[in-house]
Formats: sequence, C-alpha cells, structure tokens
Amino acid sequence: MTCFQAFRIHNDDTGYRADIETIATDALSPGEVLIKVAYSSVNYKDALAGTGKGRILRRYPLNGGIDVAGHVAASTDPAFKEGDAVLCTGSGLSETRDGGFAEYARLDARWTIPLPPGLSLRESMILGTAGFTAALALLRMQDNRQTPALGPIAITGASGGVGQLAIDIFSRAGYEVHAISGKTDHFDFLRELGASACIDRHQLAFSGKPIDSARFGGALDNVGDGMLAGLLPLVSPYGNVAICGNAGGVAFDSTVMPFIIRGVSVLGVASAGTARDIRGDLWQHLASDWKPQRLERIATREIGLDELPGVFERMLAGDSFGRTLVRVDRTP
Repeated sequence: MTCFQAFRIHNDDTGYRADIETIATDALSPGEVLIKVAYSSVNYKDALAGTGKGRILRRYPLNGGIDVAGHVAASTDPAFKEGDAVLCTGSGLSETRDGGFAEYARLDARWTIPLPPGLSLRESMILGTAGFTAALALLRMQDNRQTPALGPIAITGASGGVGQLAIDIFSRAGYEVHAISGKTDHFDFLRELGASACIDRHQLAFSGKPIDSARFGGALDNVGDGMLAGLLPLVSPYGNVAICGNAGGVAFDSTVMPFIIRGVSVLGVASAGTARDIRGDLWQHLASDWKPQRLERIATREIGLDELPGVFERMLAGDSFGRTLVRVDRTP
C-alpha cells in the first residue's frame, strides 16, 4: 500500500468540497492496471466537477481528472507490465471511478491505451480529451464520406481547447479550415494553427432561410444553439456537421430542409464512451498523420495539483486560452 496526494471531490452531509488529500492506493477504484501518474490536463468538464457547478460525478468521493497518462506501477493484466507508458481519457474517469488528478490511478485494462510511438506522455495530455474529441469528430465525418473536395470545414468555438486542436488536426488531414470565434485578438494565433480564414462570430449574420448558399463543406460545432441552427443551411450537399459541445446552449431551432434537400448529416461526438478499438486507432492517428504540429504552442499553461481550483474558476469565467497541462510527477 502506498500513500499519495490526490485532488479528491466529496459530496456528503457537510456539502460539496474538493481539495488535496493524502489517500492510499487501497482507496482507489478497482482495476487491473495501477499507474504512477506523470501528467493530466484540465477540461471544462473537470472545472464543473471540481467546483460542483455541474453534475458530473455519479458517486463520491472520487479523484478528479478525466485524463491521465503515466507509467504502469503494477498490473494483473498480462497485456501491461511495470514501466509501460500508458494513457486513458474519459472511460468513467472522474465520473464513476477515480481520475487523473492524483499521483497514482488505477485503471480498467480494457480502457488503458499503450502510448503509441511518436507521442510522449506530455504530448498525449496536451491532446487529452480535447484532442481525442477533435480526432473522433474527423473520423466520424470521414466515415460518412466527408472529403476536402466538399469545401472548407467551419470550426466554431475555435479559440477553445477542442477548437484549437481541431484546427491543427483537420488542416493536417488536408482540409481547409475556417475558424469561428468571438475572440478576435486570437485570430493571428488561429491562423498559425492552420486556419485559412477567421470569422468573428459577432459579425456572422445568418439569413434565417431554411436553405442558403452553401458556404462550408462541413463543420465541427462546439457551441450549439443559434450557431448550430445558423450553420446547417450553409453546408454543402452531403456535408457533415459534427457536434461535440454546447457552450451556447443545449437546444437549437432548425428545419428539416438541410437534411432532406441537401442530405446534410448531423453526427454526435461522445468521446467518453468511445469503443476500445476506435480509441486505439485514433491514438495511432494522433501520434502520426493527424498529430498537431503546434502542441507546445497550444499548451499555454502548466500547473501542479495545488493550482487546480484557480484554473477551474478562470475556465468557468471564460478567462482561459489553450490547454492547461497538469504535471503530477515533479521528478526532474
């Protein structure tokens, strides 16, 4: 049994609270693979869970952190041996089982991914759930016959973590990317990531017509609400709109016309529950042909476990940019 530091979340008779605690490996969720954590990352879902401002956890107490990467410390599954570099995103972390904001994590072997060649543990957590989500959106769109020939891909919420990584990933895959964001002071950076055009969402006027002149071959939408409704009439015939976020709202008002006149498809992107075989394939892509070229630029902040609460508050206030890496192992 080993004692270690963890960012642990409680919700009991004394209320909702989260802080750094010392716990033992015996207290961790069951699983076949015990890892010594090297890195994690901060996602919007982590901020909601860590502050109690969103109903994320389904049981308490749990360690926060929906992403984790590190080295195997012990394993009862023969597929993993001590010292192996591995990662895990979603898969119940910080929802039904202890997550990655801790010096140790115990993982279910079926969701544990060997670190693919071409990717470091640090890079895997700059990507994390955000990069995995962007890659999953691309995979779903291509599985439904999306090609660069259909036209540019609009990426909404382009200044966020998913948006920035998606710009780099989609442009690496050969697509022209049009970034949509209200943060115009970041447009130069978005162009550096690979956006060929940047559109101020405040200046993006939608006609309200059920079908309008085709402007985009497809889209990755992080916003929902009016943004999603406005994009659908602008998508080319048989283009795809992948939905992975709801920063602007969970509902949207549209018509059936884009679907029955142009054959536009709406594809849901639910990264947390992605099947094991798809996870393996996506991480291979992210380590090779889809690997973003500007990961270190996208990682704008590196913190320790004790700095998490401050980062959560800034993220929920909309005062964050890029990806926040959590360095758990401070060994030089």
